[in-house]
Amino acid sequence: MARMHGRRMAVGAIVMLVLGLSAPRGRAQSKVDVTGKWAFSVETSAGAGAPTFTFKQDGEKLTGHYAGTFGEADLTGSVKGADITFSFTVDAQGNALKETYTGTVDKDTMKGKVAIEGVGDGTFTAKKQ
Repeated sequence: MARMHGRRMAVGAIVMLVLGLSAPRGRAQSKVDVTGKWAFSVETSAGAGAPTFTFKQDGEKLTGHYAGTFGEADLTGSVKGADITFSFTVDAQGNALKETYTGTVDKDTMKGKVAIEGVGDGTFTAKKQ
C-alpha cells in the first residue's frame, strides 16, 4: 500500500510539473498597449517614407490616424498579443490606395511588413513617441 501511495504521489508531482511548464507564458509579460503617437520608418520598392501614426487601443480593437506621404486617413485594426494589424485607404492624386500593415510590438517599438495596393510591398519599423 505504501508503494502504491508513493507511485500516486510521484505521478501527481510529474503531472503538476508538466502542467506548470505548459502554462501560458503571457501572464508574466506586461500587456501590449500601442495607444499614443508613433514615428514610422517605411521602406518600399517605390521609395521610403516617415509617416506618423496615432493609435487608440481598446482591448484588441485598434483605431487611429495616419499622416504621411499620401496625406491623412483614419485607420482600423487589431492588436492580439504582440501581433498588430491595421489598414487605411488614402486618396493619392485621385487614386484610392489601400495600405495594410502587419507586424509585432515589443514595448515601445514595432516592426513588420506593409502592403500598398498597386504600389508594392515593403517593411517598417516604428518607435513610440
